[in-house]
Amino acid sequence: MQDISSGSYKVSRNFDTRNNWVSFMLVSKCRYKVFRKQSTINACIEGFQELDKFGFRFGKIGFGINHVHLSVNIPKGYSVRDAEIMLKRFSAKSIFTKKPNFRKRYPRGSFWSGYEHHQSIGIDRDIAEKYIVSQPVHHNVPVVQDVQKNLLTFYS
Repeated sequence: MQDISSGSYKVSRNFDTRNNWVSFMLVSKCRYKVFRKQSTINACIEGFQELDKFGFRFGKIGFGINHVHLSVNIPKGYSVRDAEIMLKRFSAKSIFTKKPNFRKRYPRGSFWSGYEHHQSIGIDRDIAEKYIVSQPVHHNVPVVQDVQKNLLTFYS
């Protein structure tokens, strides 16, 4: 006679197989025009990329003069609210570290406003990312290229 026992044969995976692509729009506090310089944009992007270690995957990122649009795949275990808080916290920390004079404009250390917009972009991801990439043209924002180059770029 065979022993037949009921049991759970759940297959565990060490990776997330679902897509949870969300488009965010984050606005700077008091809508100050802070994203006019490439160095500020780079500092913000570096802050976002620190979330890679938590499983976040980033699509396109586009900057208006006072806001940022980005698409992000939120990993399992994080809500949209958690993702928003982490995006704002890590990017603000990176901006204040790389641009210390921003403390003069934001003495309390609060870089982002309370306003944010998010929506799931799933199937329409290509359309949403075209809009995200077109932000500088859409808002007619000239970005000042203030990032320093090293000497090797001039001699190569």
